[in-house]
Amino acid sequence: MPAPNTAVSGTSPPTHAPPPHTDTPAPSLTKNDRPAAPRKPRALRVPRGVRRAVGPVGLLLVWFLASSTGVLPESVLASPVDVLQRAIDLTGTGELPQAIAASGRRAAIGFLIGATVALALSLTAGLFRLGEDVIDASMGMFRAIPWVGLIPLFIVWFGIDETPKIALVALGVTYPLYFNIYGGIRSADAQLIEAGRMVGLGRLGLIRYVILPSALPGALVGLRYALSTAWLALVFAEQVNADAGIGYLMSNAQQYFQTDVIVLCLAVYAVLGLLCDFAVRLLSRRLLAWRASFDGEGA
Repeated sequence: MPAPNTAVSGTSPPTHAPPPHTDTPAPSLTKNDRPAAPRKPRALRVPRGVRRAVGPVGLLLVWFLASSTGVLPESVLASPVDVLQRAIDLTGTGELPQAIAASGRRAAIGFLIGATVALALSLTAGLFRLGEDVIDASMGMFRAIPWVGLIPLFIVWFGIDETPKIALVALGVTYPLYFNIYGGIRSADAQLIEAGRMVGLGRLGLIRYVILPSALPGALVGLRYALSTAWLALVFAEQVNADAGIGYLMSNAQQYFQTDVIVLCLAVYAVLGLLCDFAVRLLSRRLLAWRASFDGEGA
């Protein structure tokens, strides 16, 4: 007897059973089994000191090529080789070291006087409203007067000796230091001052621990400007009846059309200014190590 047909019309029995469900996780690749990502080629980084020297070295190279090819005649501007040779000669005779010492003494004395005056005025105007009312408007007015134009008046007041030269340097130093210190004091965070009062700081404590540290970055910026201005003022001051100094060498070279000596004196001024600026940068890194600042992007 044939077996009964149990299939339902329109359907067919399954050909295979589904795989049983398991909780075992699929095997994963370990760190060593993963394919290594392709390494990017390491970019060549040039030291910052080398990059800073590219500009001056490039200018010297252009100057040398222009002089050696005759594009820049020697009557217009001496070649860097001639300037270097004249520096060696003047150093051997002792004229250049003596001139640098005389100019450095004038710049140092003028800077100390100007810095002392600027510090006293900026602290008085920055910390006290009465001081601001009395001092700040006057400083803004005197700042508009070209300090180089005061040379004839200084000669009338102080004569033609060392005093007008030092006074001109001191005047040039006073303005950048005053305005930067004053601005730094007045830009102190009011919330920090209020927090200092809440923890019990008195007037002197606020000045010492809150206001003056807040003004320090501005004061260092003013110091950089003041040092560069001191050498700039000295260039003009030493043209007034000087008997020693870098400006004295420059004045004598001008009379005899010695462009190599003139360029050498200008280079000495520039190098002294760069050394002062480098010293202030080092001082800023040490004094402002607690302050997070933006150092620029890129390598």
